[in-house]
Amino acid sequence: MRQEGYAASAFHSHVFLGEGHEANEHRTWAVIALCSVMMLAEIIGGWLFGSIALIADGLHMSTHAGALLLAAVAYTFARHYADDPRFTFGTGKFGDLAGFSSALILAMIALLIGYEAVTRLFAPVTIHFAEAIPIAALGLLVNIASVWLLSGGDHGHAHRHGHGHGHGHENDHDESKRIATRNGDVVLDVFEDGVPPRFRLHANAGPPLTTQNASVETVRPDGARQLFAFADRGDFLESVDEIPEPHAFAANVTINGETHAVAFEEPEHAQGAASRDNNLRAAFLHVIGDAAVSVMVIVGLVLARAFGWMWIDPVAGLVGALVIANWSLSLIRDTSAILLDMNPDRRMADHLRQAIESEGDRIADLHLWRLGPGHLGAIVSVVTPSARSEADYRARLARFHSLSHLTIEVKRAA
Repeated sequence: MRQEGYAASAFHSHVFLGEGHEANEHRTWAVIALCSVMMLAEIIGGWLFGSIALIADGLHMSTHAGALLLAAVAYTFARHYADDPRFTFGTGKFGDLAGFSSALILAMIALLIGYEAVTRLFAPVTIHFAEAIPIAALGLLVNIASVWLLSGGDHGHAHRHGHGHGHGHENDHDESKRIATRNGDVVLDVFEDGVPPRFRLHANAGPPLTTQNASVETVRPDGARQLFAFADRGDFLESVDEIPEPHAFAANVTINGETHAVAFEEPEHAQGAASRDNNLRAAFLHVIGDAAVSVMVIVGLVLARAFGWMWIDPVAGLVGALVIANWSLSLIRDTSAILLDMNPDRRMADHLRQAIESEGDRIADLHLWRLGPGHLGAIVSVVTPSARSEADYRARLARFHSLSHLTIEVKRAA
């Protein structure tokens, strides 16, 4: 058995920073300055006016400022040392390390606030409502401003589909196909601009298309077929049924009795945990949680003042501690998985395997891990009876755009 090994050139880039790295860094420093001022006001105000809920919100703000400081330093450090050859796989994980560290600190602070809140339940203190309520309201305004400052980035917990489609007729992308027929050109699109993906057909010239003279049949790599009927939308025809993911298939397009074959190949990008910027995600989730705690503080103080329910103030502090603990545990789970090089995208791993094994070859070993937000590394060991080289497999995997560092080993089967 002959073995052929391959590693990419030692001179290729190892910069695996997330998209918008510097912009996110600047946003983070701005929020640190804003929150540090409010943190001092809440802690001092809660101490002077006897509100444990206000102190809890101030301590939460302090951990928020501390977590943001870790995030900002991680952004700066990762950018400064991005080209340092001492970091074998780049500095893309510094954000995850910072997120993990701040999450541990938050977990300890949550325990401290919870202990203090339970103590105040059994030993209530006098609260100066006239002073405490305005400070809590100001804290909420600061949190809203922080959310606004950070909302321009990618928070990872996504509100995204993961890849951008929705191509109009004027766009020449993989999901817009121009078909030459005897009556003129016809354009077939996969359209999903804020709607479920469907085929759209329109004629650039010649007679208009009708639902009776147009149809599309897809044929997927596993042989599965699906026939799409169309509805008339005025300027174009639109398929009645949605197009299932992934959008990688052959399509037989029938127009006025003519059948034309076109191929759709969808570029693969990292999804979910593999594409998250955990630095910015931690900051964004934290200010959202902080805003929720601020609301609970205000409600607790107002109810305590109106009805004399002194117990509700420490209860609000206890709820705030639970919010902090839940956030910290979630971030610990996600960042530790990245730091331990767990498979960040099982769907991607399955697609890699399908791409290699679709022509009779076999993957003997596959390692997939995250190098940084939206950047994956992979080591693939292929066993093949053919004469294919690593270049053949590298070309086959070129559509996986998030594979920023790929090593391929080819073994010849006996």
